[in-house]
Amino acid sequence: MTPDPSPLERINPAELSPATGFSHAVAATGGRLVFLAGQTALDGSGKVVGETLPEQFERALANLLTALAAAGGTPAHLARVTVYAVDVEAYRTHARELGRVWHRLAGRDYPAMAVIGVVRLWDTEAQLELDGIAVLP
Repeated sequence: MTPDPSPLERINPAELSPATGFSHAVAATGGRLVFLAGQTALDGSGKVVGETLPEQFERALANLLTALAAAGGTPAHLARVTVYAVDVEAYRTHARELGRVWHRLAGRDYPAMAVIGVVRLWDTEAQLELDGIAVLP
């Protein structure tokens, strides 16, 4: 069975700086719009797990992808992901490692993304939170 074609087109104009770890624009046509709530590194019992930013990123991304899968989507359907980071400098420092986590869990297609620095998150132990928008065929 052939998988459904993606309703997303990733656009990275040559006039802009190279898109590394994100897409400059993502166009969606048709499909079902899915809004994904912010996910931190919570385990099934509601406790934040992971001591390091990369460990928490992996759990938060896995949680986001679990919610997406429950809606019938895959990582390729992500049109937009926003990362809210308590320490943006630490996020930049670990960018390569976070990219490897992304590749392992979500593949090589990147949504439009932003990293936003915040003072704190709902779960005080959380170092970051991810939310997203997906378009399913």
